[in-house]
Amino acid sequence: MRITRVGMQAAVVATAAVVASALSAAPAAAHGKTQPGTRSLAAVLTADKSGFDRNGNDFDVLTAAVQAVLKAKPSSPVGVLADGGTALTAFIPNDRAFERLVADIQRTRCLPSESKAFTAVAGLGIDTVEAVLLYHVVPGSTIDRKAALKSDGAALKTATGASIKVDVYGHRHKRIALIDADRSDRNPRVVRFDINKGNKQIAHAIDRVLRPSDLP
Repeated sequence: MRITRVGMQAAVVATAAVVASALSAAPAAAHGKTQPGTRSLAAVLTADKSGFDRNGNDFDVLTAAVQAVLKAKPSSPVGVLADGGTALTAFIPNDRAFERLVADIQRTRCLPSESKAFTAVAGLGIDTVEAVLLYHVVPGSTIDRKAALKSDGAALKTATGASIKVDVYGHRHKRIALIDADRSDRNPRVVRFDINKGNKQIAHAIDRVLRPSDLP
C-alpha cells in the first residue's frame, strides 16, 4: 500500500486518552445502587511513569501525543479525557499500534522505537494529531466489554462526527474488530477490555491505529 504525505496526515494517531493532570473521585451510592465513578482516563493512563520503553502493550506514545496537543492547544476538546464526570468510551492504540502505523507510512517491515514513532506522529502537525485522537473517542456512552460483545454491526459516532463500525466475530471465543474508513488495511482489533472499569470513562486497547480516511 502506497501512502503519500497527504494520506499520512489524514490517518495517523490515536485516540484517546491522557493529559498531565486529572480528576478522580470515589463511586457514589444512590438508592442502593453503586453509581459510576468519576476517575478520568487521564488519571489512569498518566499513572504509568515509565516513559518510552520496549513494552509495546502500554500507551506511552499515545500519552505523549495527547500531552503535545494539550500543550499546544490547552482548550482542545481532547481535554475531555481528564473530565471524569463526562461519560465516554475510548479505543486507545497501544505502542505497538503506533509503531506499525509508522512502519506502514515509511514502507518498511522494521518497526521503529517508541520515541521514533512519536517523532513521526508529532511531525504530522498538531491539528492532524488532535483530529485523529478524537476519531478514537465515542462521547456520551460508557460501553463496557459485555455491551460491546452484543453490538455487532453497530455504528459508533466518534467525537469528530464520523462513525466506526463494530464487528463481533468468532464462535466459541468472541472477538471485536473496528471498521474504520480505510478499506485497504487490516482493521484494528480490541486486545484489552475495560480499562478504568466502573467509571464513566472507559477504554479498550486496540492493536492498530484507527484511520479516518481510505489510504491508497
